[in-house]
Amino acid sequence: MALLEVRELTVSYPSRAGAVPAVRGVDLTLDAGGTLGLAGESGCGKSTMAAAVLRLLPQGTRTSGSVLLEGEDVLTMRPGRLRAVRWTEAAIVFQGAMHALNPVRRVGDQIAEAIRLHDKVTDRQAATRVGELLEQVGLPARRAPSYPHELSGGQRQRVMIAMALACSPRLLIADEPTTALDVMVQAQVLTLLEELRRELGLALLLITHDLSVLAANCERIAVMYAGRIVEQGPAARVFEAPAHPYTKALAEAFPTIGDRASRRNPHGLGGDPPDPRELPGGCEFHPRCAVSIAACPTLDVELWPAGDGRRAACVHVRDGNLDLVRQATPVPVGEDAPAQREMAP
Repeated sequence: MALLEVRELTVSYPSRAGAVPAVRGVDLTLDAGGTLGLAGESGCGKSTMAAAVLRLLPQGTRTSGSVLLEGEDVLTMRPGRLRAVRWTEAAIVFQGAMHALNPVRRVGDQIAEAIRLHDKVTDRQAATRVGELLEQVGLPARRAPSYPHELSGGQRQRVMIAMALACSPRLLIADEPTTALDVMVQAQVLTLLEELRRELGLALLLITHDLSVLAANCERIAVMYAGRIVEQGPAARVFEAPAHPYTKALAEAFPTIGDRASRRNPHGLGGDPPDPRELPGGCEFHPRCAVSIAACPTLDVELWPAGDGRRAACVHVRDGNLDLVRQATPVPVGEDAPAQREMAP
């Protein structure tokens, strides 16, 4: 049995104009001890997915489908059971530790709070556990009395990781854990997460817009666009040979080190993701796609087999034209996608 299994998950936020869809029919599976990366631009639904797994969505949010954690549906749990599951079975590391931590409480007290609540230990036992957790994430135990503003960005992120591990969960969700950190500290935090995952046998759901980070740290990758999964499969294959034009655009956004032409003429994807209140018909990506065809605005896309254990929601995959996706010329930043190709649907 999978540790985490998301089935047909939909999430909509309330607004004056009606429900706004943020996640639309997502299916994901993560085995115990496994690693899954979730990629996509800002606004594609990644963080909403993370919040839905632990039912941390705002009041009034509408959800359907199921989020099975060790076979038990988080979306239908009673409040008491949900409180018991959070921290002890699954925990989350939020992006932006300075905003997630309480600025007027010592970091040690914040870590100890979850321990006292779930493990019913004495203050001395909780303090000992806090010291052990800080040492485990590479911080000296003497930093427990510090306030968040007295720590660097990387140190605060380590505190967040220590807090997430406080009650020995089996699933760790890391939502953009390296946001606003410099590249050296990013590498240290990612290395720490991998070491802890191996040491503790954790399952890791790593969420970021950086496809290269996921390729280096995850076994499998799922790519989201406009609230849906558009490609998923083994990490190396998804990154090196994308089967969906959107995945290819994300991969092309990384410059080639030492290549002057790449540095002076960056490629990627012009424009913005669609407004979830005004989604285009058919394949939602077609207005920005370099290889769209006449059928794309009306096509009912689904995840079709793309070889090598991958699936992709692209008509060219369905029709066996995967080479067309791989050979597509990247769209220069700031330019619109070329006109639709005249090809048979």
